[in-house]
Amino acid sequence: MLRGREEERAAIARLAAGAREGRGGALVLRGEAGIGKTALLDAAADPRDAQGLRVLRATGVEAEAALPFASLQMLLHPVLPGVDALPDAQARALRAALGLAGPGGSDPADRFLTGLAVLTLLSELAADRPVLCLVDDAHWLDPASADALAFTARRLGAEAVALVFAARDGFAVPGLPELALDGLDRADAAALLADHAPDLAGDVRDRVVREAAGNPLALLELPAGLSAGERAGHAAPPPALPLTGRVRDAFAARIEELPERARLVLSIAAAEGTGELATVLRAARTLGAGPGDLDAAERAGLLRLTTGRVAFRHPLVRAAAYQRMRLTTRLAVHGALAEASEGARRALHRAAAAPEPDESVAAELERSADGARGRGAPAAAASLYEHAARLSPAAGDRTRRLARAAQSAITEGGTDRAAALADQALRAGGPAPGARRLAELAMVRATADFERGTPAGAARYLADSAVPVAADDPDLALTLLVMAAGNAWSTGEDGEVRRAAALAAKLGAAVVGTCVTLASGRTASVAAALVGLGRLAGDDAASGVPLLRRVVADARADPPGSLIARLLVLSAARLTGDDPAAAELAAAEAAHVRRHGLAGALPVTLQALAQTQADAGLHRDAAATLDEALRFARETGQRHREGRLAALAARIAAIEGDLTRCRDLAAEAAGSVAEADAAGACALGLLHLGLGRNEEALRVLTGAATGPARRTAAVVFAAADLAEAAARAGDRARAEDARARFTAWADAAGQPWASAVALRCRALLDPSDAAFEAATRLHEEGGRPFERARTGLLHGEWLRRERRRSDARVPLRAALAAFERLGAAPWADRARAELRATGETAPGGREAGGDPLARLTPQELQIVRLAASGAGNRDIAAQLFLSHRTVEYHLYKAYPKLGVTSRTELARFA
Repeated sequence: MLRGREEERAAIARLAAGAREGRGGALVLRGEAGIGKTALLDAAADPRDAQGLRVLRATGVEAEAALPFASLQMLLHPVLPGVDALPDAQARALRAALGLAGPGGSDPADRFLTGLAVLTLLSELAADRPVLCLVDDAHWLDPASADALAFTARRLGAEAVALVFAARDGFAVPGLPELALDGLDRADAAALLADHAPDLAGDVRDRVVREAAGNPLALLELPAGLSAGERAGHAAPPPALPLTGRVRDAFAARIEELPERARLVLSIAAAEGTGELATVLRAARTLGAGPGDLDAAERAGLLRLTTGRVAFRHPLVRAAAYQRMRLTTRLAVHGALAEASEGARRALHRAAAAPEPDESVAAELERSADGARGRGAPAAAASLYEHAARLSPAAGDRTRRLARAAQSAITEGGTDRAAALADQALRAGGPAPGARRLAELAMVRATADFERGTPAGAARYLADSAVPVAADDPDLALTLLVMAAGNAWSTGEDGEVRRAAALAAKLGAAVVGTCVTLASGRTASVAAALVGLGRLAGDDAASGVPLLRRVVADARADPPGSLIARLLVLSAARLTGDDPAAAELAAAEAAHVRRHGLAGALPVTLQALAQTQADAGLHRDAAATLDEALRFARETGQRHREGRLAALAARIAAIEGDLTRCRDLAAEAAGSVAEADAAGACALGLLHLGLGRNEEALRVLTGAATGPARRTAAVVFAAADLAEAAARAGDRARAEDARARFTAWADAAGQPWASAVALRCRALLDPSDAAFEAATRLHEEGGRPFERARTGLLHGEWLRRERRRSDARVPLRAALAAFERLGAAPWADRARAELRATGETAPGGREAGGDPLARLTPQELQIVRLAASGAGNRDIAAQLFLSHRTVEYHLYKAYPKLGVTSRTELARFA
């Protein structure tokens, strides 16, 4: 029986009961070594407790941390036939991850697509029988397995799947509930000790209870290290040591009592790590031991043997067995295991058996790293490349392998590690790295610096790295320049934007004549986009915006081939104010990213999509999109993307008049790059303007307009807000300046909504029916309903001040209706007050809940929109990285909220 663990067993039982009832969930059991985590998992797997459940188990193995998907393979091994029933893309990803792709391999798998495949597989299994997954020693999971299982755990809801992790510190899945295992209380500790060591003298028992501090393993093992005299209290016990060390020493003492060959085979099992009995025995035979030598270790209670497996009583037994080996023994053991193993395991054992650098071993590790990268396990690849570098005799090989390690680390999101590896590659000695290698390392360093919040200077060294490779690899050169310009644009380094643009112009001119087509998009178009950015950075909207418009038109006709080029086009569309083009391109890119399972690209793509939704007045859709983008930004470690997403969410909060939320989000954005900081400030300025705090709006917006990110889209568009704030505050000079800047951009953009807003700015300073009516006619061509309503409000306010109350009611009614549809509460209040001032009894506001979509959660709204467009549940699940059962559950919850009873009725919500 498990003493003192009633609460923990009840928590696991509740989780299992939920799975039986179709409610998925996950739990992390956390505690120190020996505290009873494994015992709890064993109890949960007991047929009496797991009745009706399919139990899948895996254990993290310290020696396998560099082997991609090793623990996931262990967990799913009994159910691998189910992979064949998965959607094709998911099946391919999971086969590639688990090394089941067959001859020819498979395309590199996105780690989130692999996670989705695991979620779908478990969900499908649970349809037949609820599933309980038990993962022990999760702190030793290889990173690829940890990612896939964390992805799954976070999305369990409507699946009959329960997932329990047992871990020490070092394993974290934000958002999952945790249960901390404390030591047993004194009564339970004494009872456990009495059960297993009843012969201890009273004072000895008290000391063991005191020193064990409630740790069950210590309570069991500390007495075993005492002599008969010590147990009886006739001899002084050994001095107190740190608990883990005492327990390990107790195990080590028992190991020393074994026969020599039994100690040897125990050491082989410890070095092998995975518990593969056949591999252990093959290596044992090489060193003169055999199956019989395991019997003594099993009789001593140090390990247990099951069909085809050998398992240590506790990880501390394995640690004691491994650490007691002399160097010569350790080298021999790993050499024997290398002969008995295959693939990456063979390479790692060969490496452990190599006393000095060895190119053949390093080359084998490099091949294993290549395989890990192709299977969508960049963290494992980084470790294997780094290990290969350490064993490389030649400096050039060492540099190459460190560079590949750095590239894999940055793909995985390990920015600090990637930067350190890149620096090591640059200092590896030997011949200086070639231009291409330096360019690749520059991209790693720039990405790491940006995400760590130290981007200053990155644009300069990216552009510097582009020059030497331009002649031989214009594609790589343009990629570097796109990164340089994007980095500089975000940080407000206008000079570096212009420099990248100038270099791109030279590069484009050099290759356009030969009609070279590059993977990163047509060279001329990419170069033109950079030149356009450069001109905007130089305050030349008149020539910069038309260049960007041509780039956008080209991309709509013939989309670029690479992600970085398509993201550049999305930025160009935003800067031209071409909302239909931006919406089309963002929707297409989001569909592409979802279709290919590229979760790492989702945050930036969904930001662009959410922006177009917000511009179109679809605030709830934008909020749902931002919610998903933020979730993936956090899961992929994109800290600065979080700042940009917060800035956009702050703008929506500003329009809706949510003062606290807007301020909080703007503060979050302020901790990011200059672009996000400025966008958050513009949101705050709009909030103050809506609330009638004109002086405060003027102060905040002026700060953004004069800051380092003054050329970015948010600040350019907010010039109209600045003009209004200045005009209302009586600062005509500043209002004229802001109007002129916005008008210069609007004239270059040629978009009806922008021209309408420019006319509105003019009408603020020199009001007339002609100016307002001209603006209204342009608004009628469509786009930006919030701006159209603001123009109507300002027109109505002016008409009322001119004592033309009857005329004022027409634009004010339209403005009020629009603001209410948009949920723009402070603006609706202003329109309502103006209507009342005309003598009309204005309604008190829309009834709460008037829009049924407002009753949906963000995820329900996304699912309803996709279902309304005709997508099936499995398609929706694949797009949103959910299981189809979760989609079914959300639709089930959404139907009564929307007042519908069938899928066909959803069409009106498309």
